[in-house]
Amino acid sequence: MSSVKTKAKKKKKKTALVICRNGKQFWTTQTQFWQWIRDRVIAKVADNPLTGVFFREHEEVMVLAAHTVLNLAAPNHLREALRARRMICRKR
Repeated sequence: MSSVKTKAKKKKKKTALVICRNGKQFWTTQTQFWQWIRDRVIAKVADNPLTGVFFREHEEVMVLAAHTVLNLAAPNHLREALRARRMICRKR
């Protein structure tokens, strides 16, 4: 019983490094890294450690909120999307 709990609580290893265009970097899982490679979001630059860089300039600030892709570099886009989301919630 305890071995089942420990497997459920086990964190995924973040072993792939992604470097943003502004010089910041973060670690992610290999599964997410290879998904981004397939989606042509990042390009692989090194093997050990697995390293990639973003293709487009503001790709790292794109987020997904309620099935809508938002660009955090464009504050108007975020504001409009949040306002539309609030309107939908009020109507319910």
